[in-house]
Amino acid sequence: MKVMDKLAGYFLIFFISASSYAQDIAILQYKGGGDWYSNPTALPNLITFCNQNINTTITNKPQTVKPESIDIFQYPYIHMTGHGNVFFTDEDAENLRNYLLSGGFLHIDDNYGMEPYIRKELIKVFPDKKLVELPTTHPIFSYKYNFPKGLPKIHEHDGKRSQALGIIHEDRLVLLFTFESDLGDGWENPEVHNDPEEVRTKALKMGANIIKYAFEN
Repeated sequence: MKVMDKLAGYFLIFFISASSYAQDIAILQYKGGGDWYSNPTALPNLITFCNQNINTTITNKPQTVKPESIDIFQYPYIHMTGHGNVFFTDEDAENLRNYLLSGGFLHIDDNYGMEPYIRKELIKVFPDKKLVELPTTHPIFSYKYNFPKGLPKIHEHDGKRSQALGIIHEDRLVLLFTFESDLGDGWENPEVHNDPEEVRTKALKMGANIIKYAFEN
């Protein structure tokens, strides 16, 4: 099957699946031993915030999907996080690439320690594309809430500035990698990290921007 025909088939799968699950999101269970399951209260809290503030109707319990599964095509937004190693097989990489090129969106939030591993694995997914830093003028920083300085800093680790890196295909951001920010920690229950409410709200608002962008682009 020609590449374009194959992508057209995946686009049709995505369109049909997304029509049925248009307001559901999922978390990626990847290989390599990294703690893909970290921040267990983060996504449920983000979902509640989005449903209350940006008129979404997301199912409260996010589903778990594997990168090699056709199930990923059911979700317009997939979240990935963790602290350590990540490994994609060739099958994983191809499936993720087809998902992203056919309309899907992957948000990778480094929970501190994932960055060197995910950079290496993303080369398998997009050998012809590079992660690029998004300018502060990118729509994702103002899609609902304004962040004129770009990605907010939620937790300090190495004292480095927060960065929003992305992979863009045909003028659409298909993959977002949030680094040195720890958005997911800011989404967690207040007692987990004892963050001030102002910090948590900032993280949730940025998360809502990402969800809204993923759903509408």
